[in-house]
Amino acid sequence: MVQYEFLDASFGALADPTRRGILERLGGGPATVSELAERFDMTLTGIKKHIGLLEEAGMVVTEKRGRVRYCMLGANVLEREVAWLQGYRRMLEARMDRLGEFLERTEPEQ
Repeated sequence: MVQYEFLDASFGALADPTRRGILERLGGGPATVSELAERFDMTLTGIKKHIGLLEEAGMVVTEKRGRVRYCMLGANVLEREVAWLQGYRRMLEARMDRLGEFLERTEPEQ
């Protein structure tokens, strides 16, 4: 399903606790790559890989100012994903409602 390819990148990015931690930290405001590396006790190379995956998913944007790279949350973090989850939830609830109706119709009288 091509229309849902964004979910692979998003859920893949969210699958790692370090990346979830980065998003939580950036929710409080921008941070440099060095600050994030220090906070998560990682090398610059390691934290850059995590940031790169978050960027690919559209959850983080980076900006270079001089020799320092700043990271911040993307403009629409998780809006598409939440919309997809809500639609999926509505579909499941509708199926459960139909199941309940079916069970009520087919329940033998006592």
